[in-house]
Amino acid sequence: MNARPDSREMFEARLRAIGAERYHDKHPFHRLLHSGGCTPDQVRAWVINRYYYQSRIPMKDAAFLSRVDDPELRRIWRSRIEDHDGREPGTGGIHRWLKLAEGVGLDPAYVASCRGVLPATRFAVDAYVRFVRDEPLLSAVAASLTELFAPKIHAERIAGLLAHYDFANEATISYFRHRLTEAPKDVAFGLAWVLDHAQTRADQDAAAAALTFKTDVLWAQLDALWSAYVEPARIPPGAWQPGEGLA
Repeated sequence: MNARPDSREMFEARLRAIGAERYHDKHPFHRLLHSGGCTPDQVRAWVINRYYYQSRIPMKDAAFLSRVDDPELRRIWRSRIEDHDGREPGTGGIHRWLKLAEGVGLDPAYVASCRGVLPATRFAVDAYVRFVRDEPLLSAVAASLTELFAPKIHAERIAGLLAHYDFANEATISYFRHRLTEAPKDVAFGLAWVLDHAQTRADQDAAAAALTFKTDVLWAQLDALWSAYVEPARIPPGAWQPGEGLA
């Protein structure tokens, strides 16, 4: 006989515990970055590779929307695409990320081309897009709940970058400032939707597995950065080499 589902409160606690254990704010690369320990080239490598993730978020959300029958869910979810793409040229999270790229000395066109992205970054991010495109809607929404844990990392990043790096100013960190208000709105809806729709123990297990998968996607990207640009500093063929793509 199948186990009974957890109460709503216990299930939410289970989801939050996944972030407490597995969210990538605990990765040594972020600790290095936020403490001012990264070299300029390590910061540039992070900006280049993180851009690939940022640029695929609207594609992931568009794939999700293409599967949704409910107009109300589509209406609410599409704001995520607008947050990243902007409502007009020169706005949105992707534009703000390219301002960060420019601030650290990179050519924004080079970053936007996605040349030099680490193979492991591509594999992890592309796997996330496929997951949201192909898995049940409950799992797709649950995977987005890493945003539950994002405000803390954004606040730490803003403080750390401003304290330790000359490139950091209100223009270059504007992406993170905006996410402090955008992410809570998204996650409040996503969390309520998952709690409402995970009716069985199997549903709850699937949602928890999806959130775990997403934490793995984020962690894998930082593992790749660490291996290529920190220790053992073994840059794979085709990935960004220091000195390339500079403004």
